[in-house]
Amino acid sequence: MKKTLLISTIVVSALLAEVPPLKPMNERTFSQSQYIPDISLITDFSYVYRNMEDSELGHLEIPGVAHALMGSHSHGEHSHATYNANNGFNFNYAELVLSSNVDPYFSMDAVFHFSEHGVEVEEAYFTTSMLPAGLRFRGGKLLSDFGRLNAQHHHFWDFGDMPLVYEAFLGNHGINELGMQLQWTAPTPFYLMAGVEVLQGNNEAMFGNGQIIDPNSADPDHPDVLGSEVRAPSMYVGYLKTSFDIGDTTIFPGVSYVYGSSRIDHFEDEEGPHAFSGNSTLYGADLTVKHYFDSYSFISWQSEWLMRHMDGTQYNDKATTTNSVELEKTQSGYYTQLVYSYDMNWRAAVRYDSIYQNDITKKGVAQEYVNSTIANPVSTSDNFNRYSAMAEYHPSEFSRIRLQYNRNNAMYNEDGEQQSIDTVMLQFNIAIGAHGAHSF
Repeated sequence: MKKTLLISTIVVSALLAEVPPLKPMNERTFSQSQYIPDISLITDFSYVYRNMEDSELGHLEIPGVAHALMGSHSHGEHSHATYNANNGFNFNYAELVLSSNVDPYFSMDAVFHFSEHGVEVEEAYFTTSMLPAGLRFRGGKLLSDFGRLNAQHHHFWDFGDMPLVYEAFLGNHGINELGMQLQWTAPTPFYLMAGVEVLQGNNEAMFGNGQIIDPNSADPDHPDVLGSEVRAPSMYVGYLKTSFDIGDTTIFPGVSYVYGSSRIDHFEDEEGPHAFSGNSTLYGADLTVKHYFDSYSFISWQSEWLMRHMDGTQYNDKATTTNSVELEKTQSGYYTQLVYSYDMNWRAAVRYDSIYQNDITKKGVAQEYVNSTIANPVSTSDNFNRYSAMAEYHPSEFSRIRLQYNRNNAMYNEDGEQQSIDTVMLQFNIAIGAHGAHSF
């Protein structure tokens, strides 16, 4: 026995003698061929039934808050469509995702969004992997980490559409910008992260920095400037998020803030051409509570509150002249949802959306009515709400079939009449390839 151990020791010592000492990182030979990108393709199809014709949807709005939230609409020379836009069949998107480590110092991710209206780069960014002291830097085109929902892709949402307050305040794409992000994770026994972002500032619904030209200028070669260009970047984001466990329950609260210039040019819209020049602030608070019964069964309550303040000048195109008015808006809303997962295959959820504050002041006078893109004045009421319920079946982790019902009471037509829109959606979300795990 001792002889065997002696021989084994000699053999191991000889083998170790042949292994060269580990070189410092900056002297090692690097081969990027070792980093093969993960590639995945995610497709989303749906069948939709509404109690309203498609041609009517584009004329609806939330008075004083937003228009063109449903169906297809035109913005200048471009056509846009929200998810599940039309009655009948919808091809919502195909999402091509590439992700890989670049070297020991960086990783790279890219998401390409294909639809019937074209192709766009939804995200393309690099992320550091070796910064000290809990720091992480990201740069490129990215979804902001503002709030809870904004950084999540559509296929990860618990419902087939975006919450009403998100879509009304930030548009269907949310805050998706060119810019830089710096995050710091504190060395605490629980999760605590603070982040700041500097972004280009071209959000379609609330922020912008481009010059606004008067469409009714007397001299087209030397047009009048209504809103001067703002030097980019012009959007600044900050947030603080934490998470801790109490038994089998995880609690995840957060607060967020955005400030930026607003140069919003809708002069080329088909209806109610207008523009806004000023500054805007967005506040957010979110809370997620998730309790696990076992590995696959859980109940989750998620809520977000948003408030925006816009202060500046609104310009309205009156065919031959452009008038202006000092405008100030303070608007607030929230969504709250409850999701129950029975097992790894079945889930069900309910959601309530509300925009409950819609304070509009023109020339220092509070407005009882607002006339934005509709023919007749409409009360700036605060009873904009929507109810949703869904049930879904996951044959596997790569496929999902969802049935959803919405009752939308937030929209008004051109005659100033509140509409009650019933929508039934049958959604198929299918994925192939390697796809990274989503955050909690």
